[in-house]
Amino acid sequence: MQPPYILVLYYSRSGATQDMARLIARGVEQAGPGIEARLRTVPAVSPVSESTAPAVPDTGAVYCSEDDLRHCAGLILGSPTRFGNMAAPLKHFLDNTGALWLSGALINKPAAVFTSTSSLHGGQESTLLSMFMPLLHHGMVLCGLPYSEPQLMATQSGGTPYGASHHAGVDGKRRVDDDETALCLALGRRVASLALKLRA
Repeated sequence: MQPPYILVLYYSRSGATQDMARLIARGVEQAGPGIEARLRTVPAVSPVSESTAPAVPDTGAVYCSEDDLRHCAGLILGSPTRFGNMAAPLKHFLDNTGALWLSGALINKPAAVFTSTSSLHGGQESTLLSMFMPLLHHGMVLCGLPYSEPQLMATQSGGTPYGASHHAGVDGKRRVDDDETALCLALGRRVASLALKLRA
């Protein structure tokens, strides 16, 4: 029998959100041997209706399926900030999860969110809150980062009680720093630990 898994589902354009997703997945697997991380992404949305994404992305995680979402023990969503909101590809994917909503497949499963921005005041917290909305409609149990994580008080870049965040810089090349890394790992561990407790 396959062990339960936390789905780390993200959209990334410049790679910063993908870097965070990998750290969060590592945090999930630090929670213990009874749970795994599953990294998945979503295809870009094209303004050209004839444009289609390849069946498998050229790099990074594979695309998320409905079954990946249906059978997860918990969910951690990530997106870069787009005008203080989640990116359109992730929103498009979530907008097509009506069948899961009807079946109640995600009710009482833990969920968390993360984001990356080009500026420190580019809407990190509003983006995290925008990702919470569909999770509430799915009946998920939302969790953030408690202030028992010392990096929340020490960080001078990303990191909020609503979820992990990262300041990537205007060129998108600023690496995830030590405080941001610690908070990504903590978020993964927390969701995985809660998932194991809720399943018990």
